[in-house]
Amino acid sequence: MTLPEVRAAIRDVPDFPKPGIVFKDITPVLADPGLFDQAVDCFCRRFGADGLDLVAGIEARGFLFAAPLALRLGIGLVPLRKAGKLPHRVVTECYALEYGEATLDMHADAIRPGQRVLVLDDLLATGGTAAAACRLVERQGGVIAGAAFLVELGFLDGRRLLGNRPVFAPIRFDR
Repeated sequence: MTLPEVRAAIRDVPDFPKPGIVFKDITPVLADPGLFDQAVDCFCRRFGADGLDLVAGIEARGFLFAAPLALRLGIGLVPLRKAGKLPHRVVTECYALEYGEATLDMHADAIRPGQRVLVLDDLLATGGTAAAACRLVERQGGVIAGAAFLVELGFLDGRRLLGNRPVFAPIRFDR
């Protein structure tokens, strides 16, 4: 399952957020309702029959796909947020970044043991954030039904950190 029109709309932004990085900008996809619909529909077709209970969207761009997907599938949405952004009691997962550490929070009562959860973000790069999200869900007893991304940067080998969890990314860039 590929999305050639969606892929063509993703633009490269050189030297963002720092020199030497080529940022894959999905905002042109979001600005075009037809392309945005194709992207969300791709996730619906892939996961609609998987018996999911929840979609866990990773802040911030993961929310953009997780929310409409959860609505279309008729299931709940769990926001995975940066530290200090959720108002109720949270569980936390810390993970390493290239230079430092980051933290994901989730409401402690967001997932019941045994619920099947799809972790969703816009892009899989090195895999650190996605792996932390999966660990957070699993620590609460959730079952990872898959980790999904609109875009995968294959040359960064982010799948490695996700272990044997199922990964879906309809658009892949290998450089």
